[in-house]
Amino acid sequence: MDQERSLNRLKGVPSIFSHIIGDPWRIAMAEIYKSNRQRIGCFSSAVIQALGLNIKPGTPIYIADTNIEHMKVSHPADFEKYGADIASIIANPDYVGRNAADGSVEFTREYFLNGDFVKVAVRVSLHNTYYARSMYVLNPNRVRNFIAKGTLIRICQDRIE
Repeated sequence: MDQERSLNRLKGVPSIFSHIIGDPWRIAMAEIYKSNRQRIGCFSSAVIQALGLNIKPGTPIYIADTNIEHMKVSHPADFEKYGADIASIIANPDYVGRNAADGSVEFTREYFLNGDFVKVAVRVSLHNTYYARSMYVLNPNRVRNFIAKGTLIRICQDRIE
């Protein structure tokens, strides 16, 4: 509650230094966002190599309350079924790919018992921090098409198939 009061005091208050340090509201919101985030994984060498990413192995991936809320609202049944597996999907994906539309990195796991392909989309923020932004079940036919086109790459930790 104290954070909220502090933010409301900053909201709409012009700063003579805003052109130098940035908008106080945006800075305050970025700090709250950081405080609500949790590290849930990192980029492995195999993923970086497979996708030709220009980042270091071990670059962290976070999730914040807003990301979880988005997943729950946008794909409630998928989140209920697979939400607890997000970190595991990032750590051990069966497939990885890049989304051409938004540049996100896609970590996909196939669940053999029910034939579901579950995707966790990770995007980089304006502050160069990676967040798990979305998670949902993909259409199996679409996945097979992505695999055939090479858009999704089969991966095993420490080697690409």
